[in-house]
Amino acid sequence: MFPGTFDPITNGHLDLIDRASNLMNEVIVGVYRSPNKSPLFDAEERLNMVCKSISHMDKASAVIYDGLTVDFARKIGAKAIVRGMRALSDFEYEFSIASMNRAIDVGIETVFFVTSQEHSFISSSLIKEVAALRQNVDLWVPINVSEQLRGKLELRDPSTGE
Repeated sequence: MFPGTFDPITNGHLDLIDRASNLMNEVIVGVYRSPNKSPLFDAEERLNMVCKSISHMDKASAVIYDGLTVDFARKIGAKAIVRGMRALSDFEYEFSIASMNRAIDVGIETVFFVTSQEHSFISSSLIKEVAALRQNVDLWVPINVSEQLRGKLELRDPSTGE
C-alpha cells in the first residue's frame, strides 16, 4: 500500500505509484482521512482526485482509511508499505515511522523509493502555496487536480484566463 494525505496528489506521487506497480502485484493507495490535520480538500475530494489520477493504472486502486497505517496495511493484507524520499531530510522522519511500523508488525515491510529528480522538490504543501499565490501548477499535478485547486481557491484557468 502507498499511504498519504494526498492534499492534493502530485505528479511525484503518481510516479511512485507507477514505479511501485511495476514491482508489485497491486498497489492500494491509502488516502488518510487525517483528523488531526486541516487539509484543503476533504477525504472524499482527495479520494476522487486520486482515483481520477490513477484510472489509467491497471494495478492501482485507492481507498480512504483511518487509524494507524500499519493496522490498515494488515487489514487489507498488504505485505509492504511504500514510501518516497525526496531528500536526505526525509530520511530521519521516514526511518522513525518505518521502525515504529516494524515494531508493531514485523510482517509488513517498508519499501523506500527515491523520488525521481524531476519531482524531488514537489510537495502537496508547496503546490497549495504556489496555487494560492495564483501561479500555474499544471506541470506538477494532474489536470484534474489543477482544476480542483483552482475551484477550491477560486482561481483563473492559466490557459484561458477565465
